[in-house]
Amino acid sequence: MEKLREGGFLMAKIRKLSERIFAKLLRDFKITELSAAQGRVIFPLWQKDDISFQELKTKTALSKATLSHMLDNLEKGGHIKRVRSKKDKRTIYIKLTKKNQSLQDKFLQVSNEMRDIYYKDFSEKDIDEFENYLRKLLDNLTKFSEKNK
Repeated sequence: MEKLREGGFLMAKIRKLSERIFAKLLRDFKITELSAAQGRVIFPLWQKDDISFQELKTKTALSKATLSHMLDNLEKGGHIKRVRSKKDKRTIYIKLTKKNQSLQDKFLQVSNEMRDIYYKDFSEKDIDEFENYLRKLLDNLTKFSEKNK
């Protein structure tokens, strides 16, 4: 009999538990302006502001509809603004507002706390190997998804 593998099951459990812990940390740090889900959209913008909708869609791996909805809410909350490209009117760029930039330090503290929880008792080598395996898994899933659209 083939041995059952738990990778997907374990990742699903890790994701759910991580979401609960991250939400609690946001409350502990008194960050009420952004949800954990919105952080998934904002975080890539903190790394590189003023990116196209398409680039943000790729970085977040969200569907067009889901990302549009999240951007609508972030725009209503004053965290981002959409700007049409002057060169190509079909291209929309997403930019952070000053209001959002003030949250960045607090949100990054929460992210650092999560990192410390995730990697407690891991060596740098362990972390590098683990993240390489995750990239391979993501690459496998992305290729399968694109092939089976």
